[in-house]
Amino acid sequence: MTRWRITIEYDGGPFVGWQRQENGPSVQAALEEAVKAFSGEEVLVEGAGRTDSGVHALGQVAHFDLARDADPDTIRDAVNFHLKPRPVAVLSAEAAAQDFHARFSAQGRDYLYRIVNRRAPLALDAGRAWQVPVPLDADAMHEAAQALVGHHDFTSFRAAQCQAASPVKTLDALTVRRAGEEITIAAEARSFLHNQVRIITGTLRLAGEGKWSKEDVAAALAAKDRAAAGPTAPPDGLYLAAVRY
Repeated sequence: MTRWRITIEYDGGPFVGWQRQENGPSVQAALEEAVKAFSGEEVLVEGAGRTDSGVHALGQVAHFDLARDADPDTIRDAVNFHLKPRPVAVLSAEAAAQDFHARFSAQGRDYLYRIVNRRAPLALDAGRAWQVPVPLDADAMHEAAQALVGHHDFTSFRAAQCQAASPVKTLDALTVRRAGEEITIAAEARSFLHNQVRIITGTLRLAGEGKWSKEDVAAALAAKDRAAAGPTAPPDGLYLAAVRY
């Protein structure tokens, strides 16, 4: 029995999220079906992050155990063949230690949020970025974002249905940059609360519009009340960019 570690990218638009659910197709189920079609084996594919419906991945990591002997290139290519035409791709496969766990062995996760800041609608990036038509000051957004970096109670920045045992997390870095019409928000932490990055993004938009200051963001954090923070940004622009081990 070999434990395989795979790195995956996907468009989250057609899926109800990473996790297998009865109300629609999931990325997890798509991968499990593809592995079975290739190997004939029922497997459990466990991911590093349970992305929501509409959220994408550039570097999701998962693992599964397989009795059949195969080399890494065969695993990658065979699973990709059986994933078609679904927008999921295994970028790499490698044999891992038996105690490797995609979720619990992870030391950090990097998320990226893309905003396209223009009035014209999105033709190429529809469903893959958040179009914000009003002008945003990315420098002001970055400055306000620094109020959230560090070890805090993020109750104001998590969804009501969040199942995490504690709202306390350590946000290692939060960076806002502009390149032409695109503004990116990069967040790094060991783990995140449900909708944390999307609520942070919705809040930073207020700073970008000049409606909130860094002090307002700090006050929202200190309030420990979801109603004190900004709105939840749509899932379209959110990507699980990388998982660190």
